[in-house]
Amino acid sequence: MSASNLPVPPRRPARELLLDAAARLFYAQGVAATGIDAITAEAGVAKKSLYNNFASKAELVAAYLEARHEEWLGLYRSRLEAAKSPLERVLAIFDAYLDHASFAYEHGFRGCGLLNAAAEMPAGDAGRLAVRHHKEEVEGLLAAHAAELLPGEGERAAGLARHLSFLLEGAMARAGLEGRDDRLRDARAIAARMLEDL
Repeated sequence: MSASNLPVPPRRPARELLLDAAARLFYAQGVAATGIDAITAEAGVAKKSLYNNFASKAELVAAYLEARHEEWLGLYRSRLEAAKSPLERVLAIFDAYLDHASFAYEHGFRGCGLLNAAAEMPAGDAGRLAVRHHKEEVEGLLAAHAAELLPGEGERAAGLARHLSFLLEGAMARAGLEGRDDRLRDARAIAARMLEDL
């Protein structure tokens, strides 16, 4: 079969191409620094395609934040499937953050893409609220697993979840600044020791 007779793979929908391009550029350059023209050029689609799929750049940013949230949840669920104990379920959250940090980012690891985006948005912005909900959901997952470790000690479990959340977010911020996952590995080890000492 000659090259001209090979089936041509179907082109991905413009919405997917735009979201993927926006994700790469927003993460590498920031939301404010990334214009519509750069996104459409990166996606290889006409500018009209963007407005056929998203009413505005703000809507595209909201879709990006939701996609990053779902991406992390997918990593967490994969880790959770292998977890055999409450302690391992807590550590699955740290492992999902490590998995995210180990992606092959084109321009290097810059930390949590959600927090990076939120830092560019004004107080009260819907995007900041979406990021806050994500972080609250992560803390809620930590609290649920901590409650398994500390049955009947709801207040102590909630305090432990807050502590682990601060440890995780601080490690992610430092890892982003340093461009490596070492701080996340340290945080996971600290969390494991804390949980083993309960």
